[in-house]
Amino acid sequence: MTIKEKRPISFRHEEKHLIGRQEDFLLAGRLRKLFPRDPHAGPQGVYRVASLYFDTPYDDALRQKINGVNRREKFRLRYYGEDTGFLRLEKKIKVNGLCGKQSARLTREEGELLLKGDFQFLLQKDSPLLLELYSKMQGRLLRPKTIVCYDREAFLYEPGNVRVTIDRNLRSGLSSTDFFDLTKIPVPVSDGTAVLEVKYDEFLPEIVRLAVQTPDRRSSAYSKYAVCRRYD
Repeated sequence: MTIKEKRPISFRHEEKHLIGRQEDFLLAGRLRKLFPRDPHAGPQGVYRVASLYFDTPYDDALRQKINGVNRREKFRLRYYGEDTGFLRLEKKIKVNGLCGKQSARLTREEGELLLKGDFQFLLQKDSPLLLELYSKMQGRLLRPKTIVCYDREAFLYEPGNVRVTIDRNLRSGLSSTDFFDLTKIPVPVSDGTAVLEVKYDEFLPEIVRLAVQTPDRRSSAYSKYAVCRRYD
């Protein structure tokens, strides 16, 4: 088996802000007039994001986030909408305030094996990221921990490779076996606030900076995973 070379990680800026219902309404209306929405979204411009986060028996990923560790990582499985056939393993990395991400495709059948704790098949993959997951599941006992689900509206602006998202209706589930049947994820964990995220490469264009301004916007180190873990 030939293992593909690991690609260098591109790091981006990522700003997060908590916004209330009224701010959400006003901001979304403004963004819809200024920027195109994600073409992969549905007719309403919104799509569902479902993630299953991994952690160790000692909750290393959660503790690193809470303690503000400068260099940290999280593994997750993710799919969008109802398409469980397009499944990705993602490793999200944060270093010095910048965020990077690596990903690899998995089939639904392979995802279901991971949910059952059967990860030997990863040794047959040619992806460095999947082999890294095997190593950490074997050595650090990394396992599926918590489901994180929400509805996302995304806007794009090509200069600066900017992506602005508003995530709403955060909900969670404790049983990883429910990951492919989100009708079993009944636990709303949002207090009505939404999460505004602004991601960009080297610079944030002035038009975007002005567009996302709201009077009561709060910068935050908000973590959907950490919020959902409160309901363990």
